[in-house]
Amino acid sequence: MKSYNETLNDFGRLTIVIPTLNEAEAIGRVIEEVLSVGVPRDHILIVDGGSNDGTVEIASKYGVRVIRQRSKGKADAIKTALDYVDTEYMLVMDGDYTYPAKHIPELLRHARLRNSDEVIGVRSMVHGSQGLLYRFGNLLLTKVFNIIFGANLHDVLSGMYVVRVESLRDAVMEMGGFGVETEIAAHMVSTGKLVTEVPIEYRRRLGRKKLGVRHGFSIFGDMIRLAARYNPMFLLFLMGALLIIPGLVMGAYVGYWYIFYGIKYYLKGLIAIMLFLIGLQFLGMAVLSLYLKRMEFRLRRAMESLHR
Repeated sequence: MKSYNETLNDFGRLTIVIPTLNEAEAIGRVIEEVLSVGVPRDHILIVDGGSNDGTVEIASKYGVRVIRQRSKGKADAIKTALDYVDTEYMLVMDGDYTYPAKHIPELLRHARLRNSDEVIGVRSMVHGSQGLLYRFGNLLLTKVFNIIFGANLHDVLSGMYVVRVESLRDAVMEMGGFGVETEIAAHMVSTGKLVTEVPIEYRRRLGRKKLGVRHGFSIFGDMIRLAARYNPMFLLFLMGALLIIPGLVMGAYVGYWYIFYGIKYYLKGLIAIMLFLIGLQFLGMAVLSLYLKRMEFRLRRAMESLHR
């Protein structure tokens, strides 16, 4: 067990970033919890997205840093925060009281011990904190993320995570809405960074619920866009398979009727050949993309070793 002074020294490496938008019901309790675990006031950064319910005024009373983000959305809040963060790590958590601050020391300690670039808090749901549809959507989107990016994560949409600041600065973070967690994780796993996980609790939020079914579809669309940026091999392979398989089926159909009945389907045969050949081209590009990605990883590791 670390002493109180050792814990304070750890917190000197960390900035707590709390994006807010109309969280007047919860922000005071969130800040009080963060302060109670020993985080210094000047290491708490509230990034507000234009609240009109008194969130900024309530947060300011606690003597923490409060800034207005430049534009809208959680991704912009994190980009704005990076201009103010000068610590080695930053921890992002929502301002709706869903994430207990007691997990902050554990997340930071895990990041340091494992030398992780990102530590995601995997949520364990307190009864009533999430509906069945929400949990199913979260599980499904995490599975899709793992398939697309070859990862093995358990809660890619968690809103409480620690990131190494330098590993995050070159991320584009252009996804709107609530897809920024997915984008950060995709950036980390696709650039060879170490992403680890720690189990945390998740509580019922204070205030009005902001997530709906449409946000799930939006995040899914963000994942496809991220695949085009970070893992084009997956999309190329998928497109190749979607062309080759119907090409083979149509070719088998044409061949069957020609061999057993002597009936010639010229147009269908031509379409089958075209589908098959175009599909092969996509598969070839997927293989080339894989080799380029491996070369990128080797060059990145070589450059990182030179800077050490």
